[in-house]
Amino acid sequence: MSEDAGSRAVIAAVVPGQSPRVVQEAARYAALSGVPLLVVHVDTTRFVSFEDPDGYVHSATVDVAGAAARAALADVEAASARALSGSDAAWSVRQLIGDPALAIIDLAEKVDASLLVVGTRKRGLGESIREFLTGSVAARLTHRQHRPVLVVPLGETVPPDEELVWE
Repeated sequence: MSEDAGSRAVIAAVVPGQSPRVVQEAARYAALSGVPLLVVHVDTTRFVSFEDPDGYVHSATVDVAGAAARAALADVEAASARALSGSDAAWSVRQLIGDPALAIIDLAEKVDASLLVVGTRKRGLGESIREFLTGSVAARLTHRQHRPVLVVPLGETVPPDEELVWE
């Protein structure tokens, strides 16, 4: 793991327990491009209350989930270390706060990211309802900023004869 360099970095947005494919694909693109990899996890239990001119972000908590946020970050760091052992990419982990798509877009602007990498959601009724209500982070990223977005399929794919939940 290296320090966050940031210039033209590849950003991999991950959640705890996610398949290592997202981080591995992002690392492959970062290594091929000769840029650093920023693995990011977004803590949705906190939100930005204001940001100082020097860049310090003041946050407020939606609930008392500080320990859960630290545990999620530790999980993401450990999973990234396992997934990237032997990788040629220089990488680091950051935790962002707030709305996932907006937080990733903000970081991408700050580091002039060259590529954003996200995974698909797990299949299931609960995840489908959550995506219907909150929207797909991948779709929001593709519609709200100008950088390329790589969506890595995770888990089982939908068989050709099975309808998607929203169809």
